[in-house]
Amino acid sequence: MTLTISILGRPNVGKSTLFNRLAGKKLAIVDDSPGVTRDRRLAAGNIGDLQINIMDTAGFEEIFDDSLEGRMQKQANQAIKESDLVLFLIDCRAGITPLDTVFSKWIRTQNIPIILIANKHEGSSGDAGLYESYKLGLGEPIAISAEHGDGLADLYQAIIPYDHDQQKSNIAKPDDQIETELDDFSGPIQLAIVGRPNVGKSTLVNQLLGEDRVLTGPEAGITRDAISVNWQYGDRVIKLTDTAGLRRKSKVTNKIENLSTLDSFRAIQYAQIVILVVDSNDMLEKQDLTIARKVIDEGRVLIIAANKWDLINKKRESIEKLNDRLKKSLPQVHDLPTVLISALTGKNIDKLIPEAFKLFEIWNKRIQTAKLNQWLSMMTERHPPPLSSGRRIRIRYMTQAKTRPPTFVIFSSKGNQLPESYKRFLINGIRADFNLPGVPIRLLIRIGTNPYN
Repeated sequence: MTLTISILGRPNVGKSTLFNRLAGKKLAIVDDSPGVTRDRRLAAGNIGDLQINIMDTAGFEEIFDDSLEGRMQKQANQAIKESDLVLFLIDCRAGITPLDTVFSKWIRTQNIPIILIANKHEGSSGDAGLYESYKLGLGEPIAISAEHGDGLADLYQAIIPYDHDQQKSNIAKPDDQIETELDDFSGPIQLAIVGRPNVGKSTLVNQLLGEDRVLTGPEAGITRDAISVNWQYGDRVIKLTDTAGLRRKSKVTNKIENLSTLDSFRAIQYAQIVILVVDSNDMLEKQDLTIARKVIDEGRVLIIAANKWDLINKKRESIEKLNDRLKKSLPQVHDLPTVLISALTGKNIDKLIPEAFKLFEIWNKRIQTAKLNQWLSMMTERHPPPLSSGRRIRIRYMTQAKTRPPTFVIFSSKGNQLPESYKRFLINGIRADFNLPGVPIRLLIRIGTNPYN
């Protein structure tokens, strides 16, 4: 088993900075303001030659009610239960605070090994806080600078005794990004849950997982980091990613929300399947369509999950309105699947993933070149390409360049003059005749060279 280490401490002591340092990439959002991290986040990383799983947590605050801060604290407590070792961080430039003292007394009651880390030790400015930390009763502190990478050799020596396996881990990195163009899909399927704030994304994630894995609540914008969880569904492993709510660009003025938005768009880029959660009371408003177009432009599988369906009274009218909106606003993808769900009650949740897998198979479909060219010959005979400079544009050859999404290349004598309307005609024909509903299709035009020119 790979050693699992959680990073704990009061707000703004550098937990996410150390998390990113050990993960080897900027996965967690880092900002000077306290309380940026809310959910616990798992990633695979390493220190020296030691492979580890690391968990970032919300800053400890002495609040245990049902408020947002209290729910954040429960997430941090759960991280301890899932860990083999705790790194307890203090800010040695600020010195020991009363909250550090309270937290240290509490964590000593937990049945788990603890390593005390004196972070932000750059130069002699942190010496006073380093020496002061001995009074916490957590053993000898290790001075590091997570920002600059200083002191990691000492941290490595402190962690090694707790790694009883001593074997290198071959697990897929929980927060690593897996290339979408690989032919081998033995790794986890990347599935991202996206949408506007407060439409029920995190509630849906918890319903799918069957546990309170991510923070939920009536407050809009609770989720900030894109939180990824490895999940087994049948015989397939899914990397399920909960993302921050995406608002209109003009409304994003806060630096942290801007970083959260970039994190959400990055999750879309690396996903293979994207579930767009919309509020059934206000379906497919302008921002929903903006997100949907972003997913389609990235060439990802898109499924619409109309949440809070249990609250809708005029269901038939709402379905007709939704289908009409999809047909008019997203014409580039016909027959886009829609699942009517209630993330709170679990209604129709069991239909969501099978629908996603159905489209995933279509997204990976490859068509033989011979069949494509037979079809192309039939289409151009029935509806010849238009004239250009008094001559008919000739389409010579067609092949499928790749899957994910299905991408086709046409070689033509005057490909740059082929109008968009005829390209759409061919794409719609491919979709209908080769049964490719609900997935984006790309058509590229290449100009054939004339050897006599």
